[in-house]
Amino acid sequence: MNGKYIFLDRDGVINRDSPDYVKSWSEFEFIPGSLDAIKILAEYNYSVVVITNQSIINRKMASLDDLEFTHAMMKKAVRESGGEIKEIFFCPHKPEDGCKCRKPEPGLIFEAQKKYGIALKNTAMVGDSAKDIECARRAGCRFAVLVKTGNYQQAVSVLEEKKIYPDYIARDLYEAAGWIIANVDNCPDNCSL
Repeated sequence: MNGKYIFLDRDGVINRDSPDYVKSWSEFEFIPGSLDAIKILAEYNYSVVVITNQSIINRKMASLDDLEFTHAMMKKAVRESGGEIKEIFFCPHKPEDGCKCRKPEPGLIFEAQKKYGIALKNTAMVGDSAKDIECARRAGCRFAVLVKTGNYQQAVSVLEEKKIYPDYIARDLYEAAGWIIANVDNCPDNCSL
């Protein structure tokens, strides 16, 4: 397989989420520890792929250029902190658009899998919402980790209702990264990482 991959949600995991959406770089604020987490993942040879719903595009709250600029600046800040984001896959659709790429649908993960030849059974997904955990389960990721830095309270009640459970609940991305490294890297020899 082509190395080790980890999928990260964006808003509420890497940066602070907003009820009004994060529409521009000026509204983007890294969650403390997230840059260090991505750096550590890079040091352990993980390819970080961001999987994010960005309905601000179809809601006409931001342009594609705005989003691409935000992502370019985010990747630059990550690089300058010693980390790396391999690619960002985003869904521009609103929930009512009925697409296959908006989480909890696993379309974006499948797109990344196809592009990079990823063995999903050896991957982890980190998210702050029920949609992220459900997406990981639908895609067949090995681990689904829920962080407390975003929509955690709402996520827990939705997941309990759906009887979908994360493998681990972490304080933030930094703790999640440590847990994933400890658990994925210590898997048996036959897990084909």
